Amino acid sequence: MSSAGTEDDLRNSSYSSYDPNRLSTEGSPMMMSPWNQNTPFTKSNWSKFEENNTDTNLLPTNGLIGSLVREEGHIYSLAADADLLYTGSDSKNIRVWKDMKEFSAFKSNSGLVKAIIISGEKIFTGHQDGKVRVWKISTKNPGAPKRIGTFPKFFDILKCSLKPSNYVEVKRNRTGLWIKHCDAISSLSINKEEGVLYSASWDRTFKVWKIDNSKCLESVKAHEDAVNSVVCGPDAMVFTGSADGTVKVWRREGRGKSIKHNYVQTLLKQECAVTALTTSGSGSALYCGSSDGIVNYWENEKELTHGGVLKGHKLAVLCLAAAGNLVFSGSADKTICVWKKEGLAHTILSVLTGHTGPVKCLAVEKERESTASDQRWVVYSGSLDKSVKVWSVSDMAMMQQQPSQGSWDSVPSQKY
Repeated sequence: MSSAGTEDDLRNSSYSSYDPNRLSTEGSPMMMSPWNQNTPFTKSNWSKFEENNTDTNLLPTNGLIGSLVREEGHIYSLAADADLLYTGSDSKNIRVWKDMKEFSAFKSNSGLVKAIIISGEKIFTGHQDGKVRVWKISTKNPGAPKRIGTFPKFFDILKCSLKPSNYVEVKRNRTGLWIKHCDAISSLSINKEEGVLYSASWDRTFKVWKIDNSKCLESVKAHEDAVNSVVCGPDAMVFTGSADGTVKVWRREGRGKSIKHNYVQTLLKQECAVTALTTSGSGSALYCGSSDGIVNYWENEKELTHGGVLKGHKLAVLCLAAAGNLVFSGSADKTICVWKKEGLAHTILSVLTGHTGPVKCLAVEKERESTASDQRWVVYSGSLDKSVKVWSVSDMAMMQQQPSQGSWDSVPSQKY
């Protein structure tokens, strides 16, 4: 089964520093082969492998705590909340883990689980079939969320289908309802203050959903190729990254039913695909991973300005996460780079190795022992090697591993 896609046509780039001969993966939507259709509630084949020393106080500052290894299904999505870890895979089931052990599982019925996001008592999952499913966490049984809805709702689809003007062109010589994604959902993001959910899709759009009534408020034709990531930013901004090689900025206007997103600017235009986006916890920086293995970043003060690039991977960056003053980048080269931001500069803190397949998704939680002087994090990494690894990371750590070849680098922005 193929786990990577390659862009056939190189697009004109305004950035002369990019090498079009770099290896590229996960740029455009993958050609999907039939997925494993396993019975969801048979006993999971996950098993736990821990390091010899399980006392987290005695572990190296940055190191592996343990691995959750599953005998079937690549890991495509992760979310961590309140000591629970949720994992989505191509088996269509969502597993729940607690204290390094399987806690429970629930069935998503259809659609590879491409994205998971948690907000309060609700879990939102984005799927290969283009739908968002909504689950409610029970206080009595937090490991068994109950499905309470789907975006869009069947009644809304039926009502919308009666009006010809609700049909738009979704592909060449093909029309569909504007409230439905016609391809896989690749990314989810939530603005809790406004009560809206954003879904990005390989159908080149992102859609805006009102959480309290499941209504689709807007559909934005954002890019010329698959939208691989959508992220909410400060000051009503929304960022999208695409396989067309661009990062775009949108600004939310209005509220409620009159909400609308207007195009602001294109931050990046390059030959290689944009594969992942994330913002720092404070929203003061935006990070963009690409299929050439480079991470671009922008500082957000009075305006967005290009800060430079982080060079730490040999293959495509497939996922990004940020916590405190740390940035994590997972790659098709099977490693996770941990970057520390100090002022306007970034330094490489650690390279986490151990996966035998591409690192597809990341989630980060603050450790219980974390203090203001020594912020410590639990980092979860999901891979196409069918495992989830759990790491302990401190921003006070010293460099632990030297590069086997080449070097890591943080390059300040140049004037283009």
